[in-house]
Amino acid sequence: MAGALYVVATPIGNLQDITLRALETLRTVDLIAAEDTRHTKKLLQHYGIETPLMSFHQHSGAGRVQQILERLQRGASVALVTDAGTPGISDPGGALVEAAHRAGIRVVPIPGASAVTAILSVAGLPAHRFRFEGFPPRKEGARRRFFESLQDEDAPIVFYESPHRLLKTLQTAYETLGDCTVVVGRELTKQFEEVFRGKLSEAIAHWQAKPPKGEFAVVLHKGSDGG
Repeated sequence: MAGALYVVATPIGNLQDITLRALETLRTVDLIAAEDTRHTKKLLQHYGIETPLMSFHQHSGAGRVQQILERLQRGASVALVTDAGTPGISDPGGALVEAAHRAGIRVVPIPGASAVTAILSVAGLPAHRFRFEGFPPRKEGARRRFFESLQDEDAPIVFYESPHRLLKTLQTAYETLGDCTVVVGRELTKQFEEVFRGKLSEAIAHWQAKPPKGEFAVVLHKGSDGG
């Protein structure tokens, strides 16, 4: 009898942002497949969970996918977790989930924290629909083309960015989309959490005066008042 793959959301920062169901799942499965076992071990130790860990990241390859599938097909239960938030959202977890579906394994969502929904919830923007773009391209030319492709998008655009590229990304967005509304969430749920809301020109000035540190989630909205 085949087991089940549990896709478990974990905190994006604050360790208290985990559901009771997620904790019970992590305690009772046979194995946890984690993007970074060292990172996940801190969460497990905090809650006294001793379930065995196996690494599953972007460099794991097809062999590791097959190894986990074989465990599932023998009846084991496996929890998939990412470093932060919900697996499959801008991380390698999607490959394992797809493989499990193809193999006829039951896949069970254990919902919880996500930086996408966290930033949208405090953005004060119409979010009945939105567009999530993961991380913008690193190189300037590709990044400019990326924002140019969004010039006709009237729904909020959500993406992640690293601290050392934030200002360049905001500047490119300003040059291609105009001075539209932006909400920048820094270190969401963590000790130094900050939510900035204003125009892109104001955000650029803000982060020029305060060098970016930490992890960022960004929402852009042209809307009726966009540039």
